[in-house]
Amino acid sequence: MSDSNKNEDILEDILEEDTSENHNEEDKKDESEYEQVCFVCRRPESKAGKMFRLPNNIFVCDDCMHKTMDTISQFDYQGMLNYPGLMSGFPGMTGSSDKDKNNNGDVPNGFPNISFINLSDLQGDGGIPNKQKLKRKKKDKPVIDIKNIPAPHKIKAQLDEYIIGQEHAKKVISVAVYNHYKRVATDTMDAIEIEKSNMLMIGPTGCGKTYLVKTLARLLDVPLAIADATSLTEAGYIGDDIESVVSKLLAAAGNDADKAERGIIFIDEIDKIAKKRNANNRDVSGESVQQGMLKLLEGAEVEVPVGANSKNAMVPLTTINTRNILFICGGAFPDLEEIIKERLNKKSSMGFNATLKDAHDKEKDILSQVTVEDIRKFGMIPEFIGRLPIIYTLDGLTKDMMVKILKEPKNAILKQYQKLLELDEVKLEFTDGALEAIAEKAMEKDTGARALRSIIEEFMLDIMYEVPKDDNIGKVTITEEYIKGTGGPVIEIRNGGSAE
Repeated sequence: MSDSNKNEDILEDILEEDTSENHNEEDKKDESEYEQVCFVCRRPESKAGKMFRLPNNIFVCDDCMHKTMDTISQFDYQGMLNYPGLMSGFPGMTGSSDKDKNNNGDVPNGFPNISFINLSDLQGDGGIPNKQKLKRKKKDKPVIDIKNIPAPHKIKAQLDEYIIGQEHAKKVISVAVYNHYKRVATDTMDAIEIEKSNMLMIGPTGCGKTYLVKTLARLLDVPLAIADATSLTEAGYIGDDIESVVSKLLAAAGNDADKAERGIIFIDEIDKIAKKRNANNRDVSGESVQQGMLKLLEGAEVEVPVGANSKNAMVPLTTINTRNILFICGGAFPDLEEIIKERLNKKSSMGFNATLKDAHDKEKDILSQVTVEDIRKFGMIPEFIGRLPIIYTLDGLTKDMMVKILKEPKNAILKQYQKLLELDEVKLEFTDGALEAIAEKAMEKDTGARALRSIIEEFMLDIMYEVPKDDNIGKVTITEEYIKGTGGPVIEIRNGGSAE
């Protein structure tokens, strides 16, 4: 072999050693941020001591391993002494004699398919699964740059493109999100600590509470989780634990704890955890849930599972501090209007210019006069209400708002159907009279904007079924007569003709 070939081989060996050392150093760096967790008792290595490493990167602490071996040793293994050949592999033990061999010359084994392993071989390093994060990396730059925070009017302008009306609610939520960003950005910059302003959103069903927050989630770059309070129960009962609300935020942040700690949580149907009236059995989904949520709203460190909604032995836990998480609670609060009317009617009197007893019966915006006392009477405990300092209401939808909802937002229902028929090269139009007729039918159902979709689905069924049959159809116009059942839609053929 020539000298040049030898030099090339030596150089390749050196490069291989360097790369292997670099990989080892990188692996050590990655693993230095984690510590092993016992598969049985879930204690980390810092508390339980050095671990035994089992196949598939499972680790067991010394205490659990000895307890397991003590349990196994209670069984009768004295039959091993009848087969000295089993001990031939151990130091100081003699091999098997001729009388211990069977007809084939093999040593009989009293424990078929069982092999003994050396526990000392199991101790070692390696493997990331089943580990718990020790500490988070310190970041030199701030999490949020205060200069890049969108102003409230910009947030509201984006919400205006999707949501009709509710001006007060959009203004409140825009300011709250803006202040939340600033609070997180200036958390350690000043001695004055800014308290977070959790919100309680009250409005009739179908007025856009959930849709408002979902739209906000699309527009902002902050982690936002939407949870439902109906499934929450007291710890130890069937249902979701209160910490599952935070685990959904952690999942929305990509299991990044630092990112989750500056997120927003919207808890829908919050009125479903009100204190039950005249409840003879234990109230596990009412007042007790409110008591458990107090620490979340105020700010506390809670342990939540990573990658799962419930805690169990197979899922690692991480600690989330809720001090910088903004909570928005929303609910329809049925029968709250009756509580408000009852309070207002107490001021009624007799005589000229007196307040009549039925003066507030036909008032539409009765929810706007809600007070903390009304919410407490509904069934929310004072401690819970005190942690939601901003309370605001959403307006019920009027006929004019219904018509605007049908056609004005970016993803309006009419635009969705027009897009569907465009794919079949058919143009879809609605007359103004048809839109008003749809709004009137929706008002009769009294389920808010949700009724609009069901009504249009009903009238568009035949059209969506018949249009793909005929390639000559070029335009379909939905008329007021068709909505009221006195006529049909106007169908135009591509060559310029029309039919009903």
